[in-house]
Amino acid sequence: MLRPARVLSVAAIAAGLTMTTLFTASAANAAGVNYVALGDSYSAGVGADGYLGDSGSCKRSTNAYAYLWKNAHKPSSFAFVACSGARTGDVLNSQISALKSSTTLVSLSVGGNDAGFADTMKTCVLGSDSDCLNAVSTAKSYAVNTLPGQLDRVYSAIKSKSPNAHVVVMGYPHLYKVGGDCLFGIGDTKRAAINAAADALDGVIAKRVANAGFTFGDVRSAFTDHEICGSLSTWLHSTTLPIDESYHPTSAGQASGYLPVFSRS
Repeated sequence: MLRPARVLSVAAIAAGLTMTTLFTASAANAAGVNYVALGDSYSAGVGADGYLGDSGSCKRSTNAYAYLWKNAHKPSSFAFVACSGARTGDVLNSQISALKSSTTLVSLSVGGNDAGFADTMKTCVLGSDSDCLNAVSTAKSYAVNTLPGQLDRVYSAIKSKSPNAHVVVMGYPHLYKVGGDCLFGIGDTKRAAINAAADALDGVIAKRVANAGFTFGDVRSAFTDHEICGSLSTWLHSTTLPIDESYHPTSAGQASGYLPVFSRS
């Protein structure tokens, strides 16, 4: 009766040593990460509440995917400089200085403001179907013809400042569930057009990201059925107050939509 007890004891000790080794290795890996979070309102966490007191109009949130990742992984350093309304030029002029040669992880979302999607959404909500389709067409044209060069400049600057960093560029979700269950709001013609604009934007970003050798975090499938009018809990604000939080991810969208995609990218 004693031998089985001794065997189990040895096995338990071995398992304990293995778990200790794994935990130590994991902690060491996390301690070696120097993380910088760049980008626009989707990276800052606008719409997710929990805004940091020193972030002002940038509205950086403790519920943003970058901040949630930082809390879970405890990197050696963390610089959170994403800002509401940021365009590619703002990233280059006001955010890129946070990068160092020692930076090992970078997250970023940018491009939507350059293409004028805030104004496009305003037109689609307040205007006719024709007005919306024209505004979407203009935004898509900008995304396809002008945005690539602007993204290339941002990605090149990141690579120059932090040549050894793993860079994850996050995309944008579909805002609406076409054919979904909404009693109020815009119709399916506008919803489909807005989603098509997001597809065009994500397609441009994904291609430039691949050319730069970075990783693209595509969140569209993660948000499936969680869009506005979706069949599951909504992870995106519709028109709301404050108005700048409209059409941005909620805290659930950041935690359950953006964070898992970023974490495995």
